[in-house]
Amino acid sequence: MKRYILHTPFNIYHFEATTWLHAVHKHTYFEIIFILKGKGLHHINGNTFGYSQGDVFLLGPEDYHDFVIQEVTEFCFIRFNESSHKHPVVDKDSPWQPIIHTLLTTSSQSRGSIVVDKQEKQKLHHLLMVLEEEYERNQSPYFAIIRDSLMRSMLIILARNLFGQTLVKPGINASVEAILMYVRQHIYQPKELSIEHLADVFHYAPAYISLFFKKQTGESLKKYIIKHRIKLIEARLLYSPLTLAQIADEFGYTDESHFCKQFRKYTGSTPTAFRRQT
Repeated sequence: MKRYILHTPFNIYHFEATTWLHAVHKHTYFEIIFILKGKGLHHINGNTFGYSQGDVFLLGPEDYHDFVIQEVTEFCFIRFNESSHKHPVVDKDSPWQPIIHTLLTTSSQSRGSIVVDKQEKQKLHHLLMVLEEEYERNQSPYFAIIRDSLMRSMLIILARNLFGQTLVKPGINASVEAILMYVRQHIYQPKELSIEHLADVFHYAPAYISLFFKKQTGESLKKYIIKHRIKLIEARLLYSPLTLAQIADEFGYTDESHFCKQFRKYTGSTPTAFRRQT
């Protein structure tokens, strides 16, 4: 599989297309992809998502993708290396830094477009317009400062939409950020997410880690893990051809029956009914 390389820390690629000319590929960089008009399909990591005007995708270096354009589509790609979002040492304790770090180290592409709310999409598109205008003057001594500020705002909005209400409040103990990241990285490995194992990894007593997490986020650790897993499963049901048995196996359930019972408990619907209704 071809891997594209970005030779500068940052660039913006804005274009319109009727046919997608690139084969499935990976990158050495991050991409925020804006759909400004048009519709079609976006294949990401083996899953297929419909896209339309206003959608926003975030891809990391290990994500692979391509598009199928059904209606003429206007794209805007913001491409940046990991180094472009790092800031001076004096800012190392800023509350937004761990949030952005978690966003960029968490696979977000099991659910398609990160942003659903219309107003949130508008905010991001307004920021994009300003960023593109400033990019035209990228030789200005102020460009890097303005770019970093706009990118920071974009990434925080994306994090808010991706992580939802469980986004950790600024200024709290960074251990919660580490727990959130660990959960997302091991969501397909239930044994790695038992309370006992998490307590051992993060050097807490099993009873205390649950209390600590709930105090910081307002939600129990066990419930957060289940809700995050269910959201990923919903995406599989919506956008992949996998059977229920295959999905159950992917997420480490002991059998399909256990998987179906837990899904129904937390959604009020069976997996089959959920897939059929949507």
